[in-house]
Amino acid sequence: MSIAPKRSPPSARFRQFNERAPSPGAFSIGSNLVRILLRYNVGMPFARSSKSRKPPAPLDVEGLLAYSARVLTARAQTTSELRQKLTRRAAQRGDVDEVIRRLKENGYLNDQRFAESFANWRRDNDGVGKTKVVRDLMARRVAPELAKRTAEAVYSATDETALIEQFLARKFRGRDLGALLQEEKHLASAFRRLRTAGFSAGSSINVLKRYAAEAARLEEIGEEESSE
Repeated sequence: MSIAPKRSPPSARFRQFNERAPSPGAFSIGSNLVRILLRYNVGMPFARSSKSRKPPAPLDVEGLLAYSARVLTARAQTTSELRQKLTRRAAQRGDVDEVIRRLKENGYLNDQRFAESFANWRRDNDGVGKTKVVRDLMARRVAPELAKRTAEAVYSATDETALIEQFLARKFRGRDLGALLQEEKHLASAFRRLRTAGFSAGSSINVLKRYAAEAARLEEIGEEESSE
């Protein structure tokens, strides 16, 4: 009975391919190279022919509405995000405005509702601060004024101190914060993480003071950030 040869692990097979393969230019790209690449699970070294993939056909109003339904079903969109997608698919740019108008009239597109849902989700599920939510909303192309107004409303009854405590407990799970934050580098790192997560400098410092008296020195950093 014949014994099948032992199969090398993927990394080893990749090295073997590099060792066996001829230098560039030793042969033209053809069926032999394709078979080798498939055998060793190595990506193709050449781009697909542009002829192998046809660009999608331009869409009229009805086509854009159907496309919008698929996009909105997959993921909530802001008006600006959806407009950008529709513009790339529209046969006529004027059709995009008509589709956006219809979607808004029927309640399928509403930046105010999107911003409120987004802010509540980020606060309750991700535990981030208000400033982070504002930045993320603007990254999703929500108007800055709407992003700020919505975040203010959503966080109006939120205890930021409690949110910071929960954030620290989550990020430093299993660590003794009282001991860890005695080191200046860890204290500064924790402060920056809180600021990146969208918490105010004042509340962040007040919470960190509970673990390390040296946190009072962080007020200088907070003042510098506020003045920028």
